[in-house]
Amino acid sequence: MLFKKKQAADKAVVQNAATTLFANIKFADVDNPIRSIVVTSSIPNEGKTTVTVNLARAIAASGARVLLVECDMRRRSLANELGVHGRSGLYSVLADQVALQHAVVPTAVQNMYFLDAEPGIPNPADILSSKRFKRFAHDLKSIYDYVIFDTPPVGTFVDAAVASVAVDGVVLVVRDDFTKRSEVAAAYEQLGKAGGRIIGVVLNGCEVETSEYYYAYYSKDGKRVKKNNKASASSASAVSVPQSPRGQGAPVRSVAAHQGFDRTAMPAARGQVAAGKNRPR
Repeated sequence: MLFKKKQAADKAVVQNAATTLFANIKFADVDNPIRSIVVTSSIPNEGKTTVTVNLARAIAASGARVLLVECDMRRRSLANELGVHGRSGLYSVLADQVALQHAVVPTAVQNMYFLDAEPGIPNPADILSSKRFKRFAHDLKSIYDYVIFDTPPVGTFVDAAVASVAVDGVVLVVRDDFTKRSEVAAAYEQLGKAGGRIIGVVLNGCEVETSEYYYAYYSKDGKRVKKNNKASASSASAVSVPQSPRGQGAPVRSVAAHQGFDRTAMPAARGQVAAGKNRPR
């Protein structure tokens, strides 16, 4: 019974964190609403795909239509995470081989849809940096209220950086006490040099001493702003990555906005979309 209560409490914490993250994104720029988002991380296994899915669920729960797009083409995991598999995917749509409505599949969550990527797609970075992909990302906003692109870690492949210029904003996921500050700083710098707009950083898997999750934000000058502080949403939307006083090798602790999560002429596409292995993301 206690285990079930803890599970329910943990689920509620994650749901509340995802709802808070969505609210932060929604009000980060009222004049220019952020509706297309790249979610990435510095290195593998920081939980970016889990954050992506929970964010999408929070958006769908609000009544908005949200599309999840698999852009981590080398290590596809969204299909297994969602429990749905399409017969076609991103590559076929971009190559005009399949219409978008025939490639997108509904998920078990109302208002949440999914576009997978085919296995073995050649040169993912070239696809994500193409003008065709940029037009595609823009056109999706006329169909869905929000579009979220799950991309590879910045420190592993250039995919997220090149895709970032096609969307309204980038969310960088950082795993607490796991990722080195130098890795976060390098990812942040690479995204900025590519022209991506970093709208925030999610500190993943963080707990306070009271065993309750908390939320905190950082303003542009790096000062911490508590949840009840009346700082404007725009000042909290841009997150700076502080330097480690212990040197560049120190793991990240409380770098940015904590959100309480546990934890990308084309040849023909090769076959149907296959189920990717369920790996920790």
